[in-house]
Amino acid sequence: MVCCFIVRLFFATITLLIPFSVSAAESFRVPILLYHRFGAKVADGMTVTTSVFEGQMKYLHDNGYKVIPLRQLVDYYLGKASAPGSKSVVIVEDDAHKTVYSDMLPIIKKYRYPVTIFAYPSAISNAKYAMTWDQLREIKKTGLFEVQSHTYWHPNFKKERRKLSQSAFNTFAMTQLKKSKARLEAELGSKIDMLAWPFGMYDDHLIFKAREAGYEAAFTIERHHATSADSVLKLPRYLLVNADSGKVFVQILEGRVGKRDGSN
Repeated sequence: MVCCFIVRLFFATITLLIPFSVSAAESFRVPILLYHRFGAKVADGMTVTTSVFEGQMKYLHDNGYKVIPLRQLVDYYLGKASAPGSKSVVIVEDDAHKTVYSDMLPIIKKYRYPVTIFAYPSAISNAKYAMTWDQLREIKKTGLFEVQSHTYWHPNFKKERRKLSQSAFNTFAMTQLKKSKARLEAELGSKIDMLAWPFGMYDDHLIFKAREAGYEAAFTIERHHATSADSVLKLPRYLLVNADSGKVFVQILEGRVGKRDGSN
């Protein structure tokens, strides 16, 4: 009788644990929305018009979505925070384009949404299309923007690997990773431990190098929601273009979209 009781207790425990583990693995699905540049008109494939962007932010506000800081999501993967709640969304931008300051900032201030910018320092205060260091410091002071790394000059790692020896490539990759981190920390006075892979390109070797350089999280352009099953060093993001408005935007939020080629 005791043996039978133990057996029944064992299977009862397993029955309780199985749904719990499945539930834990599927406890959240968070879309990370990636933008590049804004403007009154579509200047290129990466431009989202300011009116479309504002409409998207209004949709989030009016339909019960909660925009959470990217840091909060990353902290979950690092064991520092609980899983994000239902209808959570993250907003990020790559390249620190000047239209972040002119077009994105007023809308973000209106809705008080947190945003993470992935910048590559070689362009800041140098390239005509990029923001300045003073502008980055200014938007950081709003408390709504965090700035993280997009490597030092946004290289195509695949092309560089083909051109260089393994030793030279390792040196190149570490320079891109470490120099960006050091410059951003020096200019902005904040910890840099997140990385957006240029063009979404990464492999196991680059992931190892990113860890070695001090990054705790990294991001791709794979088009699906972030879940607990994802690796913190290759978290997915939806690269948005101007056509991703209206019903398409809703489909993205709900995870009902297919793959699309793109670069950043």
